[in-house]
Amino acid sequence: MHPNPQFRHDDRALLETLIEEIGFGMVFAATPDGPRLAHTPLVSTGDGALQFHIARGNGLAKHLDGATVLAVINGPDGYVSPRWYADQGQVPTWNYVSLELEGRVRRMDSDGLLGHLEALSAREEARLAGEPWTMDKSPPDYIRRLMAGIIGFELEILGWRETLKLSQNKPAEERERVAAGLEASGSAAIAALMRNLAG
Repeated sequence: MHPNPQFRHDDRALLETLIEEIGFGMVFAATPDGPRLAHTPLVSTGDGALQFHIARGNGLAKHLDGATVLAVINGPDGYVSPRWYADQGQVPTWNYVSLELEGRVRRMDSDGLLGHLEALSAREEARLAGEPWTMDKSPPDYIRRLMAGIIGFELEILGWRETLKLSQNKPAEERERVAAGLEASGSAAIAALMRNLAG
């Protein structure tokens, strides 16, 4: 988390939207085997918890139940060139969006894992054109066999730490110059957030 308080945005609905829109992140933990992480889809329960699943063989899997972990969701980002500022005496930086969620993890039972997988696939299928895929379209034995290879977890979120670094520490006209530069260089998503959230 960036230390500058200008880069905070404590709107919980916005942070929940980041989780749902990005939908993928990393889970980190210190383990007896050293620091470990897993890359995983993430689903917010909407009531202060985050669900995820990882492969049973992942080096983190045996350490998660009962552990305190950090989940990280990275949003849009982009390099900021000093040439975009009116004052050319600036230095390069990076604008970005990141959300860190700290909390305790518990292992889900098989019903919880199935519910998580159904919610995850429903969320992602709703983003696609055409008739959505649902789990009942695959043979139940096949689903059970695949589920045996993964473990579901729920993270009780105890700490939300967001960074929305969108040039809030610059005057409005400089922010617009940076947003235009980012947009022209192919970083339209971070430029749009600068215009919508940092003004």
